[in-house]
Amino acid sequence: MKFLVTGGAGFIGSAFVRQLKDSIVLDALTYAGREENLRGVDCTFVKGNITDYELVKKVVEENKVDVIVNFAAETHVDRSIVNPRPFLESNVFGVVNLLQISKEKNLRLVHISTDEVYGDNEADENSPLRPSSPYSASKASADMFVMAYVRTYGVDALIIRPSNNYGPRQFPEKLIPKTIIRTLFDKPIPVYGDGKQVRDWIYVEDTARIIKGIVENGEKGKIYNIPGGHSISNIEIIYKIGSILGKEVKVKFVKDRPGHDRFYKMKPSIKYDTISIDEGLKRTVDWYRENREWWEPLLGDSFVEEVPWEKGY
Repeated sequence: MKFLVTGGAGFIGSAFVRQLKDSIVLDALTYAGREENLRGVDCTFVKGNITDYELVKKVVEENKVDVIVNFAAETHVDRSIVNPRPFLESNVFGVVNLLQISKEKNLRLVHISTDEVYGDNEADENSPLRPSSPYSASKASADMFVMAYVRTYGVDALIIRPSNNYGPRQFPEKLIPKTIIRTLFDKPIPVYGDGKQVRDWIYVEDTARIIKGIVENGEKGKIYNIPGGHSISNIEIIYKIGSILGKEVKVKFVKDRPGHDRFYKMKPSIKYDTISIDEGLKRTVDWYRENREWWEPLLGDSFVEEVPWEKGY
């Protein structure tokens, strides 16, 4: 199979690309997508956005693509609260472009969604969608378009919903890399509300491996939850990171995020193994310690600001 991986220079996308041979990567290289994530990887890189229908269609035709795996998305909830429009454009309009091209070219489309579409509810793959943020609303909208194209046009598409990912090459605005980096600089970690929001964590290389199996064997029209099975509160994970670093963690509680979900808890329909949260965190901390040249150029607003969603809200 010839793969087109959209958003393949991002955090989870690049981990997936490392599972493949000779894939095509399409990425707009916005703030979180980086060509550095693809160093040493066997792939062909094309700079472009999934909102550009003609470009995506050309890439598909010229490379005789069989499968599109879509990781391309605006993903940061805080940013979606400040400005929802880019999330609508990438996460909805862009996905409709991919669906239309998959329909025209008779391709398989694997769309990567999120556990956040369920809101703070225990959910299996048939549970209703109850998104709480503009980000999760945009992802839920895309999921609905995927299912509509399957039913109306018979498109060979399916949806994968991972839980919170962590690991090497994650952008510094996210909780785990932000905690690692700020602790290395002896800066306080901004913690929303009481810090007791619970997330289910999965190591990014486990996610990539599981997704590859679903891409190859998953059923048309199905939804696949892939929780990590490692639920822990935000404040607990911060202190775990401090322990691994051997440094005191400074915590600064800040105003909670509007509409902040208290927990995510998915049930999967397939079986798989994942590494423990302790082992995954150790690997992640070691990577950030050893790869300062990757993240030091990125220390802008996401490093300095403590409550970024308050800008313009």
